[in-house]
Amino acid sequence: MPSTLIHPAPAPSMETVTALSSVSVIVPTYREAENLPTLIERLEKVRHAGELDLELLIMDDDSDDGSVEAVERAKQSWATIHVRTTNRGLSPAVIDGMRAATGDILIVMDADLSHPPEKIPEMIASLRAGAPFVLGSRYVPGGSTDAAWGVFRWLNSKAATLLARPLTNAKDPMSGFFAMRREDFNRADGLNPIGYKIALELIVKCRFDHVAETPIHFADRELGQSKLSLKEQLKYIQHLRRLYIFKFGTWSHLVQFLAVGASGVLVNLSVLMLLTRLLTTPKPLAVAAAITLSMASNFMLNRRFTFSYARDQSIVKQFFGFCTACSIGAGVNFITTMLVHSAAPDLPLEVAAIAGIAAGMGFNFLASRFVVFRSQSTAAHKQPSDTPQ
Repeated sequence: MPSTLIHPAPAPSMETVTALSSVSVIVPTYREAENLPTLIERLEKVRHAGELDLELLIMDDDSDDGSVEAVERAKQSWATIHVRTTNRGLSPAVIDGMRAATGDILIVMDADLSHPPEKIPEMIASLRAGAPFVLGSRYVPGGSTDAAWGVFRWLNSKAATLLARPLTNAKDPMSGFFAMRREDFNRADGLNPIGYKIALELIVKCRFDHVAETPIHFADRELGQSKLSLKEQLKYIQHLRRLYIFKFGTWSHLVQFLAVGASGVLVNLSVLMLLTRLLTTPKPLAVAAAITLSMASNFMLNRRFTFSYARDQSIVKQFFGFCTACSIGAGVNFITTMLVHSAAPDLPLEVAAIAGIAAGMGFNFLASRFVVFRSQSTAAHKQPSDTPQ
């Protein structure tokens, strides 16, 4: 079945088609010795049947499980294993492999035999037809997953895909099976992925608006153990945050700022209820304490997440600057509310208050973004993925 294009790809020039001649397959591994012989055997059949100039680079994170010996026993000169002892991890292994590869076409796939090597010629054909990036997709017509997946794993994958939807309209951006041109990889802007979703990183950082998806059957592994863990899934959330900042810049900071503000409301109300209902604290003191604690909570969360690029600056100076900005913002809120109410006295006061809140929040954000946490903000906007998290 031919690839399904999310958007029509531009027709390639003859120069582009003829240039795509050699293929490098990059496979990141950790303790996959049992699967490597079968993978190499299947790739050899694809290589021979398609008469492909294909090399295999196995990027192994120092498994010490017989992986090196398994590749040596295969006795295939086009298959090499590279043992990595530093900066280990799936995404760094893929990046290192793509940089070491010599092919015009770069293909990444897993070693656990969940990705069918037999689909490689079809993916190459999509690149030669003009697609800049090709995913081996479970979720386009003709694609499928193993029956052993179960509902929970399916829902987990769908939820991760939904969270990535603002970044790409590809139906399976979580796929670890993909192909692209070397020249596009070389133009990637500041690659620094977290976790295991390297395809999404490349789609965003290479600014691919058009993605082709080749239907595949995703088979469940039969040998070895899955490396997916809760820790890796939490890394995915952190990765998404970096990509949102990279693609949407200040708008992404604003969304985070608003989310922190919403959490501050919960802190304020919780403290107020605790002090007045359980501890019978005088109301003026309780209100003041609730405001102070919610402001401190907002400051810490904004410093840790929203404006994390400025965490190396003086926390005391930033805190007083934040409190000053919020105090002025409260004044902006009050003045705006009264002005709107005076200009439209027939409107409910609550409507004027909403306008005041919006104005105050807008002032607080701008002051925080460009004054309180201004350090390195320009650099952070251009290359947020390189900022320590």
